[in-house]
Amino acid sequence: MNDKTNPHAGRGENERKVMQHDRSPHIFRPITFRSVTARNRIMVSPMCQYSADDGVANDWHFQHLGCRAVGGAGIVFTEVVHTEPRGRITPYCLGLWNDEQRDALARIVRFMKGQGAVAGMQLGHAGRKGSTTRPWDGGKGLAAADGGWQTIAPSALQFTDTYTVPFEMDQRTIKESIAQFAANTRRARDAGFDIIEIHSAHGYLIHEFLSPLSNRRSDEYGGSFDNRIRFLLEVIDAVRSEWPADKPLFVRISASDWIDGGWDLDNSVNLAQRLKAGGQVDLVDCSSGGLAPQQKIPLYPGYQVPFAAAIRTRAQIATGAVGLINSPELAEQIVASGQADLIIMARAMLNDPYWPLHAAKVLKAKVAWPPQYERGDIY
Repeated sequence: MNDKTNPHAGRGENERKVMQHDRSPHIFRPITFRSVTARNRIMVSPMCQYSADDGVANDWHFQHLGCRAVGGAGIVFTEVVHTEPRGRITPYCLGLWNDEQRDALARIVRFMKGQGAVAGMQLGHAGRKGSTTRPWDGGKGLAAADGGWQTIAPSALQFTDTYTVPFEMDQRTIKESIAQFAANTRRARDAGFDIIEIHSAHGYLIHEFLSPLSNRRSDEYGGSFDNRIRFLLEVIDAVRSEWPADKPLFVRISASDWIDGGWDLDNSVNLAQRLKAGGQVDLVDCSSGGLAPQQKIPLYPGYQVPFAAAIRTRAQIATGAVGLINSPELAEQIVASGQADLIIMARAMLNDPYWPLHAAKVLKAKVAWPPQYERGDIY
């Protein structure tokens, strides 16, 4: 092929790669946040495994996260990592309040990055939804006699009557909690993570501050919208104080409580606009629900995508779509139509750790299999 007939003649290698990516399915095009580039738009959602030892990651977490990095996801997130012992959901949840926990996670991070994945960590606090048994043990409140602990929340309101009545956080407890987010971030940085996501969804501590259904405070952290978002904004400042400026920060929110009088899409857009203006947050991960059992959620494939689309359009900030997105065609349509920047996958990834590699086959995308597994690339 001569220069007259070769459309790539005279082009540099980088330009040829760009042109190749432009022809790829949208979910298999790289995406960059600050200095971090993911090989595709598929993110493994944080998914609790309830399998830690005193907050320390073990071989289960290594294989769980490692095989999804091998499976081709662009970004692989840990489950929520808790900022203090009483911030755990169960006694078996991950933590990052000491260096032993940091070092156990660092080993996993090294492996994931060695497989070409971006390593993300979700950081959070369970608030009033802490001190419970594992889901397969009933998922109910854990009594003190059985190893339970006193939970904390913006207001002394139980999640349900089977949960502990939380301690209403005073000013000292609020400041301590914010400082813990900063200390945990420092350990995440030292462990080598590429992205931090602040968990502000699903009825856990930060979401409890955001929603008027769970926040009945009368001080500067309750009442008005500006007051209810104050705790989150101060957590973001604290995290950014220890997180490198060239590394991205995500925030997961419940875009709706799915309850009349609760947090809703308009509140979420308003918050996202504040986050965009603040310049510290790079993406809003758009989930929903989890605050109270009275919620009524219409479940169907992609049921939360309209939240991601609305926030992306109205707040002009990158978003991630999550929620029963299980087919390659649906995932591609969401990104190709501009409804979200990332596809965030949970149950589908539990079912198939190699979903990205199999989706590439369906969408006819050219992706590299791990050389150890290339013999399996025949189906």
